[in-house]
Amino acid sequence: MRNYPIVVTGASGFVAKNVRKFFSEKNIKVIAISRKNFRKFKNEIKIVSPNYSEKLILPKINKAHSLVHLVGIGKQSVKHDYNQINVEFTKKIIDLCLKSKITNIVFTSGLGVSKTTSIGYFISKYQAENQIIKSGLNYTIFRPSYIVGKDDLFTKYLKNQIKKGEIQIPGSGKYSIQPIYINDVCKIISESIINSKFKNKILDLVGPESITYEEYVKLFSNKTKTKISKIDLENAYHKAITNTYSEFGVDDLNLLIGDFKGDHKKLQKISGINFESIKDLLKSGRLL
Repeated sequence: MRNYPIVVTGASGFVAKNVRKFFSEKNIKVIAISRKNFRKFKNEIKIVSPNYSEKLILPKINKAHSLVHLVGIGKQSVKHDYNQINVEFTKKIIDLCLKSKITNIVFTSGLGVSKTTSIGYFISKYQAENQIIKSGLNYTIFRPSYIVGKDDLFTKYLKNQIKKGEIQIPGSGKYSIQPIYINDVCKIISESIINSKFKNKILDLVGPESITYEEYVKLFSNKTKTKISKIDLENAYHKAITNTYSEFGVDDLNLLIGDFKGDHKKLQKISGINFESIKDLLKSGRLL
């Protein structure tokens, strides 16, 4: 990275906080940008800008090596929709890269994204991917499954359910997910910036094991006395459609029951990283 800084957008988010901490511990300079205030790590330049002001940001990033774009939403609202954040905002980030002579971008999309998708979230991510591919920038696009750690939204949801004494599983719970540990994600993102093997690649960002949602929940809560119950999938969808504050959004449920599988072997081969076993992580209770 030639001692040039790395720009990280969405700096206050779960993945970005961990990536920034990882870079800081490796003494890599970072320019961290967020809409809202956040705690600064060492070796960082901090930029808080609610609208990602070009006038404010451009002078500070013009010597950067790469940009890691981690802004995105997984649930729509009246104020923020997929197109606005996942597509149009990505166009703005690409423009900032081009104007500041940043040549490399790393982007997190979503596992299951494809040109044949009918899910609104995936459509927006696919369109964002295409904007990046057409931009002329060198890119690495990751399609992550659930990225888990102590403070990710999925883990927080399960912890809150445990506090209430009951975890509810929508539908059968037999659909599978392929989570990846946040520490491995940080290593992969860092490696993608310095390793030419990642150049202009689209890679599934997934762990080594597929696990059913039911098994995940049982392993997650195995050191507690939490009741596990199943709720009717139709009722779960109805609540998601009619209640903004429901635990699951419509697309959250679509992603869960979609049973998407990723190519971990390809990621392993390119990165050479030894990945954490999610099952071992869950059994250890380290996410609690």
